[in-house]
Amino acid sequence: MTYKELVNWIMLAEYKKITNKKKIELVHTYHNINKICNILSLNQIQKINEYIKYMQEKNIQVISYVDKDYPNQLKCLYDAPIVIYAVGNYKLLNRPNKIAVIGSRRASNYGIYISREIGKFLSQNNIHTISGLELGIDVNSHLGVLKENSVNSASGRAIAVIGNGLDNIYPYNNQGVAKDIISNGGCIISEYIIGSKPVRNNFPARNRIISALSDKLVVVEAENEKSGTMITVDFSLDLGKEIYVIPGNITSKMSKGTNELIKSGAKIVTDLNDILDEDY
Repeated sequence: MTYKELVNWIMLAEYKKITNKKKIELVHTYHNINKICNILSLNQIQKINEYIKYMQEKNIQVISYVDKDYPNQLKCLYDAPIVIYAVGNYKLLNRPNKIAVIGSRRASNYGIYISREIGKFLSQNNIHTISGLELGIDVNSHLGVLKENSVNSASGRAIAVIGNGLDNIYPYNNQGVAKDIISNGGCIISEYIIGSKPVRNNFPARNRIISALSDKLVVVEAENEKSGTMITVDFSLDLGKEIYVIPGNITSKMSKGTNELIKSGAKIVTDLNDILDEDY
């Protein structure tokens, strides 16, 4: 795309007076980002120029809704982001064999252990692991992938989806893991422009991207039906994705949500090969 188009895609993404759904409708109607921005009278060029300069310095890729590198799986969302930002190997986003691994931030020792084992196992089978880089289950699934990456150059990679700008990895304790994901051929993406803070409302929106990008979802631990983990499950069910669940101790509050999912018909995992099924 031209520089003017790049500016206008970011400007449209940052325009908050209409929804993503409406933005997508405009793209399908006019097929010209410059015309759309003229119609909406958007003019934040100086501010966007500063964003672009920073992103170019930090190798942050801007991927628009019509770019060939935009993840096809995201287009199943009625409110797909009009622009995503990526650092690292963003080509992974359109590759097959991607499984999301999610769970509680307050993971038990067992949850930490099994999430690392799942990440490692998926990577060994050349499957890319998607998660949210949160504390607990998320980051430990990434760590399992990274462990396999260190000994197997042909292994699956880690894809992290975060709920704030790529200039400021959150949670801050996981900044080192984020760097290792990038250096080991993985990628980190966000729909939020640099400078965006990790505010509460961003995370449910982030979870819909995790759901859409993945072929299926593996839930390790979840406390209750109102947790962020269960919100991601709901998104995945709406998108027709299979849910796989690690069973837990019935006396542990960390297993309440997961055991309820099993009762509701989710696929129980008693061997890691259960996750692969006949699909891989």
